[in-house]
Amino acid sequence: MNLKIYIDGNFYDQAEAKISVFDHGLLYGDGVFEGIRFYNDRVFRLDQHITRLWGSSKAIALEVPISKSELVAATLETIRQNDFHDGYVRLIVTRGAGSLGLNPDSCRRPSVIIIAATIALYPEELYQKGLTMVTCSIRRTSPAALSPRIKSLNYLNNVLAKLEAQNAGAGEGLMLNEQGYVAECTGDNIFIVRSGQLSTPHLNSGILEGVTRAVVFELAEELKIRTMECELTKHDIYTAEECFLTGTAAEVIPAVQLDRRLIGTGQPGPVTLKFIESFRELTRTTGTPIYE
Repeated sequence: MNLKIYIDGNFYDQAEAKISVFDHGLLYGDGVFEGIRFYNDRVFRLDQHITRLWGSSKAIALEVPISKSELVAATLETIRQNDFHDGYVRLIVTRGAGSLGLNPDSCRRPSVIIIAATIALYPEELYQKGLTMVTCSIRRTSPAALSPRIKSLNYLNNVLAKLEAQNAGAGEGLMLNEQGYVAECTGDNIFIVRSGQLSTPHLNSGILEGVTRAVVFELAEELKIRTMECELTKHDIYTAEECFLTGTAAEVIPAVQLDRRLIGTGQPGPVTLKFIESFRELTRTTGTPIYE
């Protein structure tokens, strides 16, 4: 399929969509991005993703060269150009082309890139059987070095942890922070269930402030399930009754094993299944319309 890619106000065929080799997003990971899902002709939580993109950009002193409303319009048009009805959008803002060297002042203008495509992060059978996880030796980047709340183009920390998990034969890798507490997985936030209550690492644990994570808080309130943000250890995961991961691409997916220890019964639990059902219903019925 020949995708249409948005780059700085124009659409290009996939084979012709190019950026400069001097773009600092490529050379130094100097930029930010968002991954966004759309379902049934509606973009899910578009405003929240745009808000987070602006927050990430501000944190690295990168000025998005178009307005929020213009970016929303460009996102919707990119989906329409490709005649998609369900799929995934990647919004990217780079520092732009500059000279060799770290100095961002050499970059004349940031670039905006929008890609619409299909995605299936995990096969459907894992939503029914659950993921296995291992604890990675790679620690989550410290907020004192680079805040994980910035969704930057530099994902090497996550990539190395993902490689470690794959080499161990696991579906996901659990990442700890510098203090040894649970942070998140290589691309997802993590929740556990104990005595009917949800627990998840708080933002100060060094995690991304996930959009899907926030949706789970909303669903928990509707389901009258108490949610607590706290410090979690591996022991808490080992002894939990249930565990699930959340992310835009992953949605809500059960995790049933960590470091060869079964979590609960080793099967997706009833609370997790409730959240999967409620989340999928929400994605089917809400969102920003694509085709007016």
